[in-house]
This record gives sequence, C-alpha cells and structure tokens, in this order.
Amino acid sequence: MDTNSANETWQGDVVGLLEAYRSGERHPEAEVASTLAAIEDSDLNAFSHVDADAALAAAAAADTSLPLGGVPVAVKQLHEVHGWPATEASLVFADRIATHDITMVSRLRNAGAILVGATTASEFGGLNVGTTPINGVTRNPWRTDATPGGSSGGSAAAVAAGIVPIATGGDGGGSIRIPAGFCGLVGMKGTAGRIPRGPMTAVAPMTVVSGCLSRSVRDTALWYDVCAGFDARDPYSLPTETGWLDQLGQRDLSGLRVAIDPSLGGAQVGKATSELVGEAAHALAEHLGATIVDIDITMPPIDYEWALANQASIRNALGDLWPDCKEHLTSAMALGVEMAEKLFTIDMAARVEAQRTAANERMADLFDQVDLVFCASNPDSAFPAEIEVNTRVDGQKASPGNNGALTIPANISGNPACSVPVGLHDGLPIGMQIMAVQHADRLVLDAAHAFEQLRPWPLVAPV
Repeated sequence: MDTNSANETWQGDVVGLLEAYRSGERHPEAEVASTLAAIEDSDLNAFSHVDADAALAAAAAADTSLPLGGVPVAVKQLHEVHGWPATEASLVFADRIATHDITMVSRLRNAGAILVGATTASEFGGLNVGTTPINGVTRNPWRTDATPGGSSGGSAAAVAAGIVPIATGGDGGGSIRIPAGFCGLVGMKGTAGRIPRGPMTAVAPMTVVSGCLSRSVRDTALWYDVCAGFDARDPYSLPTETGWLDQLGQRDLSGLRVAIDPSLGGAQVGKATSELVGEAAHALAEHLGATIVDIDITMPPIDYEWALANQASIRNALGDLWPDCKEHLTSAMALGVEMAEKLFTIDMAARVEAQRTAANERMADLFDQVDLVFCASNPDSAFPAEIEVNTRVDGQKASPGNNGALTIPANISGNPACSVPVGLHDGLPIGMQIMAVQHADRLVLDAAHAFEQLRPWPLVAPV
C-alpha cells in the first residue's frame, strides 16, 4: 500500500505503516509530528481535543515491535481517556475530565498505539450526524458540504482524510457502519461482547459495541487481535480468541448461502445506492462461488418506543442537571428526553422487549436459511453536513427512522456486520453491509476481505 507524496502523513493502512516502521522507511516521531500538523491544517473539524505533548513523548519512546507500536490512533470523543475531556460531546459536560481509560483504550496503549486526540461525535452518540453545539459541524473529506455521519463521524473523517490511519468507534445503532459507509472506510460492528466495554459502563440497552474505523479489512483484524477478548468488567464480553489477522482470508468460502437485498427487506433506499450495492453483492457472491437464496428478509418494525426507551441512559447521565440543562443540548436530544419522560410507560417497556424478542427470532430464522446477508449500509449517500436529522432519500420524503433501518437490526440481536465501500455516487462513497449470525465475525471479515481483493477501494479521499 503506497504512501501519497502530496501528504506527509501515511496514506496507506496500519499494517503497511508497521512494515514501513520496521524496515526503517518511516519513523514514529516523524509520523506523529506529521499527524499533528495535519490536524492543525485540516478544515474538517474532525478533532475535539489534541494531546500533542503526550503523543510526541510517546512517539519518541515507541517500540515498533509491538502490535501497534508507534501508530497514531485517534479516539472517539465518547471513549474515556484518562486526563482528556469527558464531555459526551455535550455542552452540559464541557468541563468534565476523564478519570480512567476505557478497556479498549488501555489495550491500545499496551499494544504501543500513540493516542493523538479525540474525534468529534454526536451528542451522547444519539444521532447519525456530525453536528453538535459543543463541536460545531464536522465535514466529510470526500465532499465537505456533506456529513461524515455519526456518531463516530469525526473518527471516520480523520481516517478517510489521511490524518490518522485508524480511529476508535462505537456502534449502538449503526454508529460505526454509517460513517464508514459515508466516508469509504471499513466499519465492523462485531458480535456483541467481542470487544469488551467498561470499566463502569452501563449494560443497557445491550446494543452498543466498540470497534474501529479503518482503511482495510486486515487493519480491522489486527484491531481484534489487540482489543477483543474477555474482561471481567464487562460481564457480557466474549472469550478471548487469537489469530484474527493471521487467519484472515484462509478459509474456503465456496458454497455459502447468501441473501441479497439492498433495502434489508423494507428500508427506503436510493436508486443509485440500490444499484451499486446490488451489483457489488452479486459480484461478490459469484466470486465466492456462493448460492444466492431468494428469501424474504423483512425485519420487524422498530417503533419510536424503542428510541424512547433508549433515552433512559441519557436521562441517567444528566441526573440532577435536567431539565435546567435543556438549552445546552442538541434540540433532538432535548426533545427525545422530554418525550420519554412524558410518554414512556411500563406498557411501552413491555412492548419494547416484545419487539426485541421478535427481532431476535426473525434474525435467527434468517440465518437458519443463509450464511450471509448483503444490504446497503445507508439509505443514500451522505446528506448535508449542517442538518441534525435526515428525512430525505433521493430527494423524496423519508421517515427519520429510515436512517437506522439498515443497521439497527444487527445491534438489537448482536449480529456481526461490516460496511465496505462499493463505489461512488455524486462524488460520495456508498457502503455495502455484510451480516452474519452471532459469533461469525471471522466469516464476515473473510467475506469483506474477499471483496477487498476483488475490488480494491481508495484508502483515503482525494486531496
């Protein structure tokens, strides 16, 4: 993977950068210095905090024999790093400082990663946009009038722009896969519990996973080697497995059963997105020697009650500051908490759990019949950067709930799902989602790797 002579930062993937370190072609101190300069020069507003002194000191002492030794890594604003702002991307907590590293950050440090700064996110991770009162507007490097998505939008923008080669992300309803799709990156939402959360992380609503925004599938596999595995502070974390990178692409995928539906059975999807994803999925199925199974994959509806139920964690975080803090919140967040307080009842809670059960059963039925499902990552290419909630697809009216209709099902049931780039529409990337049954993360990564070999994608947006 080649570097780009027009930019001093590394324009390839992490595995390639490590090879360059170990051959003497690149050096961590120069790399981190270039990264910090690129952050300073960028007009994307992808970073909310930069820890330059600590990053330069760590680079000077970097051990490039470690799994991520000397690699500049950006951390999503919602992930605690000791001593950094812990704002939840909200003005309400603008002055709060983190007192600990989350488990994933601790594992990154132990692997030699250089933490350079925090990337912008949507407030409390509640929306798939890059606009908040505390951060302003974060922009997509492919076209700066467009959003990078959310909630891991700053991470996606920073990686796609060539500023850092990889960044952390979190996905509770699509917040890794949505910005990966909008920014032409790999975005893997692992099986729930694959990468442990915590410490001191609330369990509910049991849909949130941690991961990364990367330029290549092999980088995501390396991330699993570093970050995945059991931790007692996340009682739902999965047993440790090894060899994610070494075993990538080693299995025979011929004979798989696959379902292809860009709309995942019912989302409103733009014409160009549907065509690009459908064509890419059929090409991958043919390449793998897979059998395409014609089945109904319609998902049960996820009603607004689900969104209201999820406001409980935000209300808990606000504590006694609510409702006086209302004017400092993103309008959509304030409205959501207000509605939940007024409308959410025990009957509604029961219906939400019934919806979860129905979703689990439907997903299980689906993967009794197929091994993989291919669908779009987003209903359309990236929408305008300044808006809080997108309500249009192909210029036509769509419900706000349509934005997560393609990604939320995998969160509810805990399935692994990965977004990979399949092409461009109007200068903006389109992503395809590859989804499998719980615990089949290796199968998803192998299928994504096979597509990457079949149709390599640009690792960064054009300068």
